[in-house]
Formats: sequence, structure tokens, C-alpha cells
Amino acid sequence: MSNLITREKILEQARALPPAPRALAQVCELLRDVNSDLREIANLIRLDPALSAEVIRVSNSAAFGAGWEIGSVDEAVARVGFSELLRLVGLATAMSLADEALPAYGIELSALRESLILHALAAEAIAQRVSLEKNTAYAAGLLRWIGAMAMDRAARGVLPPERCYSTERHATYVDWETAEFGMANTDVAMTILYEWRFPAELVGAIGGYHLFPEPGGEDVFSGVLNLAGTIVAQAGRALPGEARMWVLTPAKLEAVNLSETAWREAADEALALFERQRVALR
Repeated sequence: MSNLITREKILEQARALPPAPRALAQVCELLRDVNSDLREIANLIRLDPALSAEVIRVSNSAAFGAGWEIGSVDEAVARVGFSELLRLVGLATAMSLADEALPAYGIELSALRESLILHALAAEAIAQRVSLEKNTAYAAGLLRWIGAMAMDRAARGVLPPERCYSTERHATYVDWETAEFGMANTDVAMTILYEWRFPAELVGAIGGYHLFPEPGGEDVFSGVLNLAGTIVAQAGRALPGEARMWVLTPAKLEAVNLSETAWREAADEALALFERQRVALR
């Protein structure tokens, strides 16, 4: 493990990340019940001023706009309604959480946001086709890089440029993270998401998707996240250090009981939604 950056420092940075993901977790839980009151969800969003501002901004973008100016969280929630609410809050969460580039990983901000949003939409589309909870899959796709964000923050001003991630020196981000920090970003993500009381199936999926379908990554939710990555890669939006994980194989499809035809349908659906929503990414 690097003697420059400790596990404690990385976890300290993880706990200092914006609180928007915790609101997203509660929104997911409320949306499980079709009888949930939209006013309760609006009240929850308002607890985080940064998230509230992003929800209003995103609701006024062409992705969700309906011809009149939205000025409050209540109006934004009422405009999109129950079916689109998670995507609205998800976009706002991505803007709030992924608020800067990741220099240690060599990732620009726009590339990170686009990759995470498309991954979330792809995970949601696949989950629906294998009878898994779609909101949980969406949130997992959106939050799967929270550990890497913490690791990057811990590395700033400490890790010299020659020790930052490079495709010439390391095949994957996990290889580099393990060599440099003694842990993978998925380990950090699991720790913080457990602390934030995210559902066990979401945390387990993030912990195992990079292994799927090898031992340790057999969970079906992990498979959904991995197959969502193959859709991201097909669209040319895979992050460089992950490309090797996103290979579509018959074994992966069989492990989650998904046909290639259904995978292609999920890809088309996710890409269509992404093209509509990406106008909200700034």
C-alpha cells in the first residue's frame, strides 16, 4: 500500500462527499410504494440545498422542461410526476456529487457524468427485463464510482503525477488502485454506502460487478451492473480503465437470464433516454 495515502484518509474523504446520495436512497425507498406522497419526496429533497438547486435547474432544462419556468422543488416534483421522478433526482444527484474532474484517474468531468448517467439508465433498463427492482439498479449505476471520487480527493496534492493512473502502466483502475492504495474503489464505495444505509442488494452489486461472472461477482444485481457497462462501452462512453470489464459474453447473459435480443432492446431504450437527458449535463 502507498505510504502516502492511508485507508483512513480515503474514508475521511468519502464521508465528506456531498450528501445528495443519501437523499437519493430515501427517494428510491419512497418510490417503491406507488402510494407515496410527492410532497413527502419534495420535503426530503429540500433538506439538501445543493440538491434542491440542481433539481430546479434540471427540471428547467430541455430534458424535462414543459414551456414554463419552474421556481421551486414542489413545482419540479409535480411537473415530472411519479414515473420520471427518480431520473430527475438522479440527474441532480450526479451534478451535485460528480462536481469536478478526477485528475488522479485522468478523467474529465463531462466524461464522468455522461458515463454514470448512461450506466444508471442502462442498469434500470436491464433490471426491468430480468424482474429486478429498477430503482435500486438505477441508483447503483449512478453511485458506483463514489469510492473512486473519494480516492481521487485523497490523492490530491499527495500523489505525484507519475503515480497517477495510466493505461500504459495499468490495465484497469482496480489494478492501479490495489497497487497504489491497497484497496479498490468498490471497497470504499461499499463501506460508505453501508454507513449511509443503502439497501444491501445495491451495496453488494457495487462490490461485485467488476468481478462478474467470476467468484465474488455471481450476484444477479452485479450482473446487471456489468451488463449495463457493456451498453456504456457500446456507446463509446466507457472510462478507459474499465473497458476490459465491459465485454458482452453469452456467459454473462445466461447468468442473469437475459437474451441478447433483450439486451439490445435495453441498450436502445437507455441510449434514447440518455440522448434526451444529456442536455441537462453542464
